[in-house]
Formats: sequence, structure tokens, C-alpha cells
Amino acid sequence: MKLVIQTLGAALAAAAILTAHAQTMKAADVHPPGYPTVVAVESMGKKLEAATNGRIKFQMFPGSVLGGEKEMIEQTQVGAIQILRTSLGPVGPVVPEVNVFNMPFVFRNIAHMRAVIDGPIGQELLDKISASPAKMIGLAWMDGGSRSLYTKKPVRKPEDLKGQKIRMMGNPLFVDTMNAMGGNGIAMGYGEVFTAIQTGVIDGAENNPPSLYTANHFKAGAKYYTQTNHLIIPEILVMSKATWDKLSQADQALVKKTAREAQMEQRMLWDKAVADYTGKLKAEGVEFIEFDSRPFFNATAPVRAKYGAQFAELMKRIEAVK
Repeated sequence: MKLVIQTLGAALAAAAILTAHAQTMKAADVHPPGYPTVVAVESMGKKLEAATNGRIKFQMFPGSVLGGEKEMIEQTQVGAIQILRTSLGPVGPVVPEVNVFNMPFVFRNIAHMRAVIDGPIGQELLDKISASPAKMIGLAWMDGGSRSLYTKKPVRKPEDLKGQKIRMMGNPLFVDTMNAMGGNGIAMGYGEVFTAIQTGVIDGAENNPPSLYTANHFKAGAKYYTQTNHLIIPEILVMSKATWDKLSQADQALVKKTAREAQMEQRMLWDKAVADYTGKLKAEGVEFIEFDSRPFFNATAPVRAKYGAQFAELMKRIEAVK
């Protein structure tokens, strides 16, 4: 009887130690359930759970339930959120180098952007985030799409944009980009765009096909999608440094491996989403205009010179990537 009690006690103690080391990590995203970034991070969590026999698992909080990106970054910095998918904008003030990806036409196309983030430059920037005072570890990159114009009137050259008011993200760099392209850049909250197009306050906006469809901006009158691809801005997956520092080296390696796999899975999901939503938009009567975007590239040279001076060497390296 004594032996049974001792054995039972040892088993309970072992279970207690195992439970103490088990960790359910909060993973957060502003995107809704089913969105490519959310699905890829959920898949990463399942892989970690399987590889660690349940010791590490994710609890996903999509759809901004834990706040906007700024609030979630702050929570990640103090360890209240463990895994976060965020855009680069809020990271720029802490790690200025990531702002190079915000430059207009810094990437020739999606394939060029992927070659850059998959290679040495992408890893260098992840490492800079990890080494910065941001208190976050850069794990992987995610596709944020290629942004193009959608307007009420067709645009095929810079002159067609003259006098047109185009909504841009609230960043002077992006407003200056639209002004250089020939339009009138207007900083405006995303939630205001539908009514602004509908009522004629603005003549159009710019984003990727999934956003154009899900926000219903084509129903407000933006029926022409001009494939300028002027901004191709990747997003990022980070882990709280407070959480990272508590992991063993083996677990850290496992997190990096599964994060890289999540990067590739999200890419496939994103490409499928773009194809699906492009088809839906065409079925709704949206005209996709393909053309030579070199005039827009040339027109935005002063913007790259103004905002990219501090990244001149890095931009040359990006340009050289095949």
C-alpha cells in the first residue's frame, strides 16, 4: 500500500512539473477568422503542439479582439501576447530599417519581394527587429498583398489621375506617393472609404483585390482596378522577447522552423485568395487594367529619394536581388 502511494505521489509530482512547463500562448491578429495569416498561424500552433506533446500550444485571438495593432504590439512587448502578426507601420519607429519596404516601387513585383524576404536581406531585418529595443523577436514574413488603384474612372497613365482624390493610408510617405503619381492623396480611415467613394468625397482608393471585394468598395462605384502595384509591403510575425527568453534552445529552433513553414503556407493561401477575389470582382463587373507602370515608377523617383536616402545602400541591394 505504501509503495502504491509513493508511486502515485511520484506520478502526480511528475504531472505537476509537466503542467508547470506547459504553455498556452496567446496569438493575435487584426484580421478575421479564416484570413490567410490567421489560418497559417493556427497551423503553426498545431505543429508546435504535436511536436512538444502539448507542452506548447496556441490560443488564437483574431479579428482585433485584443485591440488594434498598436495596442497589440504594446501587449506583445510586455509578454501579455506571445505571438503577433502585425503590419510594418507600427514597427518602423523602433526599427527604422523596416521602413525601406514602405517605399513605392521598391519591389519590381511580388516575385521580387518574395525573393528579398526569403533571402539574406529578409533575415537581416528579422535579426534587427530581434536585436532592437522593441522587445520582440522577428520570426517570419507574411504577404500583405500588392496595392493598386481602384477608381470610378479608368486610369492608364499619370495624366488620368489629375484632379482625382485618392484615399491613402495615413502616412506622409504614402500621401506623397499618390501626389507624385499624379493624383491628390487623401489620408483617411479605412472605415470611411465606402461612404467617401459613394458620396464623391474621394474618387477612389488603393489596396489589394481581397480588400476591394470584402470592403465592398466596388459597390460604392470603384469599378476600375488599375494594376499599378505601387506598394508591395510584407507583414511580419513576431514573438514576445519575454516569452522567447524562457524557451529552451530546442524550443526556440522549433518555433523558428514552424514560423518559416507558416510563412510559406500563408503565401499559398494568399495567392489562392487573390485569385478567388479577382474572379469575384470580375464577375461583379470590375475591369482590371494591366499596363506598363514605368511612368508611375519614374514619377515616384523623388519620393524614394526623399524618404529613402537613409536606406540608399539597402535599396541598391534590394534592386540587385534577382
